[in-house]
Amino acid sequence: MKPLFFLLCMVVLPVTAAPRLVALGGDVTEIVYALGSGEQLVGRDSTSQRPAAATKLPDVGYLRQLNSEGILSLQPTLVLANGQAQPSQVLQQVEKVGVKVVTVPASPQLSVIALKVNTIAQALGKTGQAQPLLAQLSRQVAELGQPVPTGHKALYIMSNQGRQSLVAGKDTAADVVLRSAGLVNVMGQVAHYQQMSQEGIISAAPDLVIIDRQALQQMGGTAQLWTLPGLSLTPAGKAQRVITIDQMALLGFGIDTPQAILTLRHDVAESYAHKP
Repeated sequence: MKPLFFLLCMVVLPVTAAPRLVALGGDVTEIVYALGSGEQLVGRDSTSQRPAAATKLPDVGYLRQLNSEGILSLQPTLVLANGQAQPSQVLQQVEKVGVKVVTVPASPQLSVIALKVNTIAQALGKTGQAQPLLAQLSRQVAELGQPVPTGHKALYIMSNQGRQSLVAGKDTAADVVLRSAGLVNVMGQVAHYQQMSQEGIISAAPDLVIIDRQALQQMGGTAQLWTLPGLSLTPAGKAQRVITIDQMALLGFGIDTPQAILTLRHDVAESYAHKP
């Protein structure tokens, strides 16, 4: 009778399997790990590079060029998707086969970061574990406070691994970051990211250049930076004033972004203190 009893227990009391998560968006993936659910991840998109453990997971493709086959091949039970995940039809197809999809807010605003954490924590049943993280974010955002204008004119360069470099205009995450750091975005009169032009850069006359440190290394270092169109003729080029940043942390508007902006503020102050 005992073997039969155990068999009946297995039927009547099914074991609840752990969720199989796919995270789409570097900000989403970082929050999943921060909430202690990294072990439940079975896949991520190519923008999910942090923490290092995430890079060992299967890659389902670029956030804005997803396909349902790649996601469904991992047999997820829950997909956490940054609101910029595209195309939207792919996520609809994933939902149609019974996989839950939770969309995480993606607006590049400091106030949205806590909303991202809350959204993911609720989806994972980790609202309690989220409280220390939310408290830390609250302290950092409060420290940022209202940015004090420095008057420094900054040019944000988005380098694209061998492709033509872009500069950040208005309606970009970089523009929000520059303003949050108290800087003036010299390209703030143009929309989105634009290709660099010699005339435009000279006319904008930045006195500071901000660029991702890995992008600068791939470019060949600061000597190559000043060979970009018109840059050597600007106040920034003449003063050789450049600040390197962690682009993923700064522009991702994830849990590392408030501290990254505080670091940028400090580095700007240091740069002008040592190089008038």
